[in-house]
Amino acid sequence: MSSFKLDRTKFKTQTFEEAANHASYYQSLTWQERMKIANYLNSIAYNYPENNPPRLDRTKFKPSSRD
Repeated sequence: MSSFKLDRTKFKTQTFEEAANHASYYQSLTWQERMKIANYLNSIAYNYPENNPPRLDRTKFKPSSRD
């Protein structure tokens, strides 16, 4: 998780509207880069190692037919 560090030289003064407009930045990224960012943010939010997500507990679900 230490692969992302704050680059303090990239700071610039912005208005609230400019600071809130993240869509144009993320649209310029490839889908692979966006997935990597999403994986990183999920690992922070749910507190698991970035490259080792928890496994789905399949005992909590049971199959059923839609007949």
